[in-house]
Amino acid sequence: MTVDALLPLSFLKAVRSVDAPDDDPDAEFVPELRNKRLGLSETVYLQIQRYSEAVKRNQRTVHDEVVALATLLGRRPDAEEVFREAGRFLAREAYQTVPSSLRRLLHALPAFLARPLALRRANKIAARYLNGVVRRVGTHLVLEVPAPVTLDSVAREKGCSFYEACLRELLTLLVNAGGGVDHVRCSARGDGTCEWRAEWR
Repeated sequence: MTVDALLPLSFLKAVRSVDAPDDDPDAEFVPELRNKRLGLSETVYLQIQRYSEAVKRNQRTVHDEVVALATLLGRRPDAEEVFREAGRFLAREAYQTVPSSLRRLLHALPAFLARPLALRRANKIAARYLNGVVRRVGTHLVLEVPAPVTLDSVAREKGCSFYEACLRELLTLLVNAGGGVDHVRCSARGDGTCEWRAEWR
C-alpha cells in the first residue's frame, strides 16, 4: 500500500512551521536551537527535499514509512497542532492542482451548480492524497478513510485531526463551505474505519 508523497511532506512542513521561532528568523540557523527542535533539524530539511522531489515526479511513498513518521510526531506534546497544520497544508497544496479555470468557475457559479463539481473534485483529491472517499449523505459530506496513517500514532484521535483539518480547509477553498467537521467514526475506537462529516447545504 502506498500514499502520495505530498502527505508525508505535509507532516514535515507542518513540524518545521510549528518549530520555527516566532520572534527571530535568524534563530533558525543557531545550531543549539536546531538540535532542540525537530522541525529545524538537518534530517527534516533533507526529508523535505526528498519528498518535494517525489511530489514533483508524482511518486508515491510506502504506507508504513508514513505511519512511522506519524507515530514519531504523535509523541510530541503539540501533536494535534502539528497534525492540524499538516492537514491545512495538504489541502492548500492539493487545491493548487485544480485547474485555475475550474477554481474560478466554482466561485462564480450558483451553489446548486458549483457544489456537484466541488464534490467530484473533493473526491478526486481524497482518493489521491488521503486514500479516502468523499460522498454526499443527505445534507452532509462524509470523508471516509479506511486506513489512516495516523491510526497507530501515540496521539491516535489527535492524529485524526489531520484529516478533519484537511477536509475543512479543502471545502473552504473549493466553495467557501468551511463549517464544522465532526469525527463521527474512528478506527481507534474500534469502528473499523474513520469518517468525518461536514455540513453541505
